[in-house]
Amino acid sequence: MNTYPFTFDPSRPFIQQAGEWIADVFYDILPEAGLELRDEQIYMAFQLEKAYAEKKTIFAEAGVGTGKTLVYLLYAIAYARYTRKPAIIACADESLIEQLVKPEGDIHKLARYLDLNVDARLGKSPDQYICLNKLDVVRAEPSESDMYRDIYTDLPEFVHYADTMQTFRPYGNRKDYPALDDEQWSKIGWDVFQDCLVCPQRHRCGQTLSRDHYRKATDIIICSHDFYMEHVWTYEARKREGQLPLLPEHSSVVFDEGHLLETAAQNALTYKLKQALFESIVTRLLDGEVRETLAVAVEEVIVQSDMLFEQLARYSKPVPGSDRKDIEWNDKLLAQIARVKQHIDVIEEELVFESGLFTLDDYQLKIVEEHLEMIQLALGLCRQQDQLISWVTGENEDLTLVIMPKQVKEVLGEMVFARKMPVIFSSATLSVEGSFDYIADSLGIEQYLSFSVESPYDYKEQMQAELITDLYNQVEAGSVNDAAGKHLSISTTGMQGVSEQEIRQQTERVIRLIEQSGGRSLLLFSSMQELAAFRRMTEVMGITLPYRMLYEGTAEISHLISEFQQEETSVLCAVTLWEGLDIPGPSLSHVIIWSLPFPPNDPVFASRRQEAADAFHEVDMPYMMLRLRQGIGRLIRSRDDSGRVSIFGRELLQQDVRHAVEQLLP
Repeated sequence: MNTYPFTFDPSRPFIQQAGEWIADVFYDILPEAGLELRDEQIYMAFQLEKAYAEKKTIFAEAGVGTGKTLVYLLYAIAYARYTRKPAIIACADESLIEQLVKPEGDIHKLARYLDLNVDARLGKSPDQYICLNKLDVVRAEPSESDMYRDIYTDLPEFVHYADTMQTFRPYGNRKDYPALDDEQWSKIGWDVFQDCLVCPQRHRCGQTLSRDHYRKATDIIICSHDFYMEHVWTYEARKREGQLPLLPEHSSVVFDEGHLLETAAQNALTYKLKQALFESIVTRLLDGEVRETLAVAVEEVIVQSDMLFEQLARYSKPVPGSDRKDIEWNDKLLAQIARVKQHIDVIEEELVFESGLFTLDDYQLKIVEEHLEMIQLALGLCRQQDQLISWVTGENEDLTLVIMPKQVKEVLGEMVFARKMPVIFSSATLSVEGSFDYIADSLGIEQYLSFSVESPYDYKEQMQAELITDLYNQVEAGSVNDAAGKHLSISTTGMQGVSEQEIRQQTERVIRLIEQSGGRSLLLFSSMQELAAFRRMTEVMGITLPYRMLYEGTAEISHLISEFQQEETSVLCAVTLWEGLDIPGPSLSHVIIWSLPFPPNDPVFASRRQEAADAFHEVDMPYMMLRLRQGIGRLIRSRDDSGRVSIFGRELLQQDVRHAVEQLLP
């Protein structure tokens, strides 16, 4: 068992003693080890002490270079040891959880300078692990590469031979296969349509085994926002099914890049109903000598489900630049949903009688009942169109109905923030014009503490910035405003309406910028379509550079980040690294932003735009400014850093957009 990093006096409050030790760390221990004494860290430490002492939620807004990570790590570790429960550090996405545990990361700094043995383990999302069923399918395909058969052969022996499962080693992590691109990984990686509860290989699955490993952490479990929210929403259901929750009981939670939590919560509450999967679920009830009335009910609900998906296909229309289709809700469609719900009600009533006859496997029965309850809940949301975001994807048997609630604050307020536990929101961008009310209201947080600390860096001396608009002529700029002078969102996120000539000209300019920096550049895109267009254009133009070009999607993301940091002149092209990427030194000397990061054309933002009086200023601009501020923040990561930011975007021709962006620059 890990002990406290200081001499504990049981007669005095623990948090008070922890605060005194943390003050010694920042005033004496770290400066003696050669680290800089930062007033911002001292101030933050005193603020977090209050949050931990009172077990409250706190918004800790701290600029780049304030050392906020070290502060919350020290409190999280100390409090975890006091309560004998690990702390949870939830990062914005899977690509960032590796940042905390990298060799030069903050956890290793604490271990080195404070002689702390920190037990930190990663709780990765299911899609970061190999699905043995999918691997079995793809390796059996003659047309597929031998690579998949080699992956299977190299799996641990206990995967192949169940009787040898005496001990295990972690396996199947996406990070263990850095050379696989995203498309290759998608063929073997877990996805939401895998039904793990009835999988015969679940006890040998790397995902299952990894949970046993990270659940034993004594200090810290590091996961993504999405994974933590998945834990929250599935907590009760997993307990009913006799399963352990995804995460163990914990002492505190830190939401790093906490401004992104609402989106993660919405994603976790999203329901996906696939036609073929629904049929496979209900037909499990026929595995046994069931009564005829149940068998008839199953057959009837399948017929009604087929009719529902036929109508969804009929009453949906493609969204340009997207793989989704908008649903044209009408009385006929809602009536069919009501009929499906009624038939599921009949099955649920039949199961009450069937369970008493013991003709069905009890475990299988629980699983089906949980699925049916989830489906009923999702279809029930369709009656509340004003509280719903919905769409369909896929074709034919792959047609999938997706349902998402517009607001999650009621559920969050009840299941997360009502608990008596320290909850820390950490980010450089939490407030709006100095107020935290917007984020607090959107998350259902009624009482909270807060503070703001500016970055200590001298951006005027360390950063050069330029806005590049000369590629866009005034004729193109005319589309920025309509006849009434109102703003129109003309984001190129989906690449609609962007000519090959424009892409060519911008690619040429970007290449010149990269050459001027001798590589050493992070090129940020707003979408994978933009990144693909740039990469394709460099190939069409026959451009070859003496620098290694790294593209997100061509390998596991943390591997690409490591390569970028180690190979100083390399160039990293990315879509998901606007937040959290921390690479001090010359490897990142130039941030190039391909386009202003306006929100994507997805159902969530489409819904928000519809409800806004002025969608451009109430939805598009706040999102873009927040993301742009984060992207610019990737450049200066230490007092010794210096570099350049280059920003492209047709929207910069709008005077108010340009003025707002200029306010972010030194």
